[in-house]
Amino acid sequence: MGKVSVGLRGWRFDEAEIFTDEGLFKELGEIPLDARQRLIRLVFLVDKPCDACRIQHGEDSIERANQAAAVYGEPDDEVVLCDDHEAEFIYWYQEAGGSEYRGDPDLPEAFYEWFGDGGRSPDEFGAVEHVETDPEELPDPPDGEEIQAKLEEDHEPERIDLSRYADDVTTGKETEMVDDEAVDSLDTEYPTPDE
Repeated sequence: MGKVSVGLRGWRFDEAEIFTDEGLFKELGEIPLDARQRLIRLVFLVDKPCDACRIQHGEDSIERANQAAAVYGEPDDEVVLCDDHEAEFIYWYQEAGGSEYRGDPDLPEAFYEWFGDGGRSPDEFGAVEHVETDPEELPDPPDGEEIQAKLEEDHEPERIDLSRYADDVTTGKETEMVDDEAVDSLDTEYPTPDE
């Protein structure tokens, strides 16, 4: 098994991490955290309009924006782009300094600023070429309501008393439980400006 995009191009998943041997999506709890976060986020991004189109046409003309075809960045700090504007992002990232924002939550804003100031890829840069497989061979991703139900299923918040796991300051050894009196007795004296 190799790498595959689901729903939108850009984010790539190891097929073995997200699909069963039968080619179906694994249960969310069986998918590694990073891949799970991206899959959940994709459910909400597939119908989103292209960010570059929104900038180009303005929020008042959002109906003129193309639907997203690709996503780049990290979940909740991503840029979604249509086929027409994907090359702009790739050029910005590879040639105009965008790579310095890799993994940075400011990536979307930096791209928006560059694009909004007239930044475009030159004609000779060309379009992005993708190797397409038959999308009919991939199972349909679960819908947003199904994912939300699974996230809420059997989830009860638990209050954790961190003082139970405090380090023993005098020995440097980790203790499993520390009573409240022991924690209160760990007074620390700090030097004053006069010292």
